[in-house]
Formats: sequence, C-alpha cells, structure tokens
Amino acid sequence: MPTSAPLNSQMSPAPAPSQPRTAPSCNVRELISLATRGLVAMFDEDKQLFCHRLLRTEQGLVREGLSPRYTIMTLLGLRELELAGMGSPFDIQAIYGSFTRDTNWIQGAGDLGLLIWLTATFNPDQLGGLFSTFDCETALDRYSDAKEARTMELAWFLAGLAHAAETSPKLVSTLTDLSVETYHRIEENQGKYGLFGHMGTKNSLAGRLRGRIGSFADQVYPIYAMSKFAKIFQVEDPLAPALECATAICRTQGESGQWWWLYDARSGRVSSRYPVYSVHQHGMAPMSLFAIEEATGKSFEQFIYKGLCWIYGTNELGVDMRDGAENLIWRCILPRNSQTKFWEMALSVFRSPNEHAQVRSLKILYEQRPYEFGWLLFALARNSEAKPALKGV
Repeated sequence: MPTSAPLNSQMSPAPAPSQPRTAPSCNVRELISLATRGLVAMFDEDKQLFCHRLLRTEQGLVREGLSPRYTIMTLLGLRELELAGMGSPFDIQAIYGSFTRDTNWIQGAGDLGLLIWLTATFNPDQLGGLFSTFDCETALDRYSDAKEARTMELAWFLAGLAHAAETSPKLVSTLTDLSVETYHRIEENQGKYGLFGHMGTKNSLAGRLRGRIGSFADQVYPIYAMSKFAKIFQVEDPLAPALECATAICRTQGESGQWWWLYDARSGRVSSRYPVYSVHQHGMAPMSLFAIEEATGKSFEQFIYKGLCWIYGTNELGVDMRDGAENLIWRCILPRNSQTKFWEMALSVFRSPNEHAQVRSLKILYEQRPYEFGWLLFALARNSEAKPALKGV
C-alpha cells in the first residue's frame, strides 16, 4: 500500500482542554463520504480482505495485519451504503465470494454469528448449507465463547440468527429454539440496573473475577441483537432488557456526548471512562439505538446526535477527530498514563467515577480500524435519509 507523506504538520500536540475549538455542525453525509473513501487504503487487493488496522507513523500510514472479522463488519456497512443508493469503490459481491471460500478462521459462536449475518445479507440461499456445515444447533455447547456466556459474542450469534430469519422466513420455526436459548444466555448477564457484564459469572473463574464488568460493546451489541430478535420473531419479551440497557447507557452518557468504556453490571455505575472510542460515537451507539427505536418507537435521537458531535470537536481536547487529508477518523482519546483506567475501575467499586475529575494528560490514538467505518456506514447510510435531523446536527 502506498504510504502517505510524512505527517509532520499533524504531529504537533493536541490543543489543551482549556482552549477548545468551536465544533462545526455535524454533517452525516460527509461522514459517510469520508468513511467510503477511507476504506480504500485499508483493503488488501491481493488477499481480498480488509486489514486489522491502519497506523500513523513518522514515515506515513502503515497497514498492519488482516482481519476476517473486520472484513465482515465492513462488508455489512458497504452493503447498507449500496442499499441506500450511494456508490461504493468496491465490488462487494466479489469480495464476499472470495471471503467465504475459507472459513477456517472461525473460532467461536460469535464468529459464526457474524458469518451467518453476512450470508443472510449477501446470499440467503446458502444459509441452509451453512447451518448444516457448522452444525449450528449445537454451537452454544461446542464453542468456548458460548459456554462462557460472553455477552458480545452471544449477541453476534443472536443477531446472525435474527438476520437469517429475516431474509429466509421459512427458517423462523427452525431457528426459534436456538434463538430463544441464545437470548436467555445473554439476559442472564444483565444486572438489575440494565447494564450487561462481560460474561457469565457462574461458569468459570474468569467469569467470577471480571464477569460483572462489561465494555461498551457488551452493552450495544445486545441492544441491537435483542431488538432485531424481538422484531423479526415477533416476540415482546426481549424488548424490556434491550430498552433497559439503552436507557442505562444514555443515563450515563457524558456531558460532551461520551460513550464511556467500562460499566459495572452489579452496581449500575460507569467503571472506567477511558478510552472514549470514535467508533462508539459514530457507529456502534447509533446502530444499536436506531434498532431499539425501530422496535419500540422510543426516540434516542438526542443521545445519538450528542455522541456524533463529540467527533467534530465537542470533546475533552476540543479536537476534530476527523483527518480530511487521510480520510480517517482517529481511533480514540485516552489517558497518557495507562494506569488511569485501572484506578478508575478499582475506585468504581465504591463510587462512580467523577466525570468532572481532571485527567491530567489525554492524547489521541492515531490509528484506524476498518470495522469502525463499517459500523458507521451500517448505522448511518440509510438513516441519513430516514432521519431528517441527521442531515445537520
């Protein structure tokens, strides 16, 4: 991949928090255009896969690794882009065809769920063969991530089953029992305040030690999966926990629209604020909150838009996270001291982190991962027309 010229002009320190810039109005169509252009540099033509990350170095941008998982998420976003009537620089059908020739990378029920979701989107006629090849009915008892009841991976699996039932209605009766069991395993990880832990707390030592602390991903993927499950299988029960979680993360959203990093399912508190990831702001929060909106009719638009404005400079550093020259959105804002998040997590057992507590030194992580743009496109492409407010926040 050709690297960019040295980014000397961009290596200067970010403005201090005491000197914030005025954030411009959010233009979601511009974000979609930026993401579409930015993905080109993250694609490996020879391998027909998207990379693991694009890293800024003194010599320019460097593409590192390959990721089947990120490739799926990116293809799902690009498909939404095309369904919204917007052009794509990729032949996504050809990439899909090449990608599905090798499935040796699948290591768990979460990976399998993503592949089911992808197949349902691109070639639903192949779902029957896929379910047979991977013996999906026994997946929850075979894969370690399912046996440990990992929230995010179970949510991916449930989302895959829901999308399969959506594109192939004849599969609904076949997939009902498996979907219900997956839903119940996710639900068991939810605390009384609506937040999800990272994994089951009863099945392993790891679960007992850290199962109660869930990441932002452990919140949003269940919201999305349970919303889709309820809508497609026409069951109401999953909407209550999905709505409880959505309400909980919105209740704890930062004053500048931050979606915080870690949550304590037992206490209902934010466990650690940082890093604040751009993908949570522009992709993962919108995709989940739009899904629960569609399923319940309850609006979360004010929280979505507030989170989007964080990207444009309404953030701790007063810095626009977009790099127009490179067509990227930098990955996150995080403390320079890596121990900060662990101190916050330890103290959160007794109290919620003080949102106004000073973090002495924050920095931007200058890298980008393709799935981040994949989820941005997935969340915003079709909603940019359906939600008039998205045209300018």
